[in-house]
Amino acid sequence: MDKQLGYPASADSSPYSGSSPQESGVTWKDFVALTKPGILRSNLIATFGGFWLASGWHIAWLPMLWTLLGTMLVMASSCVFNNYFDRDLDTKMIRTRERVLATRRLSPNVVLWYAIALGVLGLGVLAVFSGMLAAALGALGMFVYVIIYTLWLKRHSTWSTSIGGISGAMPPVIGYVAVSQQIDLGAWLLFAMLFLWQPPHFWALGIRRVEEYRAAGYPLLPVVKGIQRTKYQMLPYIALLIPIPILMYTYGYTGLIYTIASVLLSVVWLGMAIAGFKKQDTDKWAKTAFIFSINYLTLSFILMIIDTVHR
Repeated sequence: MDKQLGYPASADSSPYSGSSPQESGVTWKDFVALTKPGILRSNLIATFGGFWLASGWHIAWLPMLWTLLGTMLVMASSCVFNNYFDRDLDTKMIRTRERVLATRRLSPNVVLWYAIALGVLGLGVLAVFSGMLAAALGALGMFVYVIIYTLWLKRHSTWSTSIGGISGAMPPVIGYVAVSQQIDLGAWLLFAMLFLWQPPHFWALGIRRVEEYRAAGYPLLPVVKGIQRTKYQMLPYIALLIPIPILMYTYGYTGLIYTIASVLLSVVWLGMAIAGFKKQDTDKWAKTAFIFSINYLTLSFILMIIDTVHR
């Protein structure tokens, strides 16, 4: 991102200078919105899938609930931190200008302490009930998302989406190690699945919103390198998803149903990405690809859970 757009903004350029936030109309829904519930839902499914895969149908229900709670709080904290640090930039995009901080319904200090409280509580729950390894992975995910992604790469590099994928790949691994208490092949395969899924998923959104990101000054790949280059860069990430269910089946984590279905889903997504080079309506194609990527992840984890090998 251009240096003049880097955070924090100067006192003169800040959208918060000159008047204080109006907190009288704040509701609990505003605090929920800060945690980005849509992101929480999809990542909790992934956490549940990781826990289930490691358990092999022998589920310890109470530890699983604690793991889900701890992971949810850690992810919520990261999202609130993201809202806090991006508050100056959110005012510049149609997609984000109605967020709580962008509209000044809450003060930044309240949001900052909210983020800290959620993070401390979430890491504490994971450390006590899921193990120190799970807590360490939660802390790593927070660090990458808040410091590496939000404060650094998102503002300065096209690598933000790829490197930021490390944090997005943590939830299923946290669920997995809460059971296994080690990082083995199963954990790495779950990590790879989420890490590879994220860039083409987010770039599809970036292509749809390219002018908004350009106006806000984000150095997103479609903005810096163009839409055509972004389409090419999506291909290897999607293609590398194909071997993952095969390896899960080969090493005895899942059955044949999940393997075949997941491979087919990846092939369809890859075909959709290739077809994007011939589509005249890029916006319509990107919207379809984005929606498919969400359904891809949801279906993959549902099938993985159903077809986890009993151990």
